[in-house]
Amino acid sequence: MTRILTAAVLIPLVVWTVLAAPAWVFLLVMALVGMAAFHEFDEIAGARSGWLGMAAGVALLLAPEPALPVLVVIAAVLMAAQLGAPNLKDALPAVGAAVLGIIYIFGAWRCAILLREVNPHWLMISLLVSWAGDTAAMYVGKAWGRRKLAPRVSPGKTIEGAVASVIGGAATAILYAHLLLPLEPLPTVLLIGAASNIAGQLGDLCESAFKRGAGVKDSGSTLPGHGGWLDRIDSSLFSIPAVYALLLLR
Repeated sequence: MTRILTAAVLIPLVVWTVLAAPAWVFLLVMALVGMAAFHEFDEIAGARSGWLGMAAGVALLLAPEPALPVLVVIAAVLMAAQLGAPNLKDALPAVGAAVLGIIYIFGAWRCAILLREVNPHWLMISLLVSWAGDTAAMYVGKAWGRRKLAPRVSPGKTIEGAVASVIGGAATAILYAHLLLPLEPLPTVLLIGAASNIAGQLGDLCESAFKRGAGVKDSGSTLPGHGGWLDRIDSSLFSIPAVYALLLLR
């Protein structure tokens, strides 16, 4: 019940933020959620870059194009910050983890900003394919799931559930596009919906692998019934860049 209540509050807020919020509100939400998720990743990875890492992530999120020089400066600053590390053998892994986290979270959120500029409905689709896919995977996996998808990483997930997730995500993308993006060709929507869902499932598995390696069940406890912010957005961190990349390539 707690999980349902949290979702009932979050989903309308997310939909409004994506489709109707002023640009400054959207950017503020992106920055705050990114900082919360990065803090959780920072702890899981043992990078402990703290406020410096979060500030660097926001800088990447808001930097004007081209963003690559900003990313290089961020890496240099984080490397310099490790000069005073108590144990220098931890310096390289800490910097590597922090830079990965910044690209992983704030880089994906930057893609969300760019995708919203293309069309907010495409950003909404990149979220919906994972939400719908998760629901389909849960019901099909429980009823008919027999073969494990990735037993070492996430023992509860099944191949049958994963296939149902792709079908459910793609069907949701087609329905949404039919109603709100009627000029988009059906094959394009089908391809993007399926690919985005697959990317989202990979994102969920990758975050599960991070947590399992760190020996934690959830990335945090700030979202009742859902764990942490990183737990809630892990699929989107892969699905959003996938949709944006495919739109650029079409």
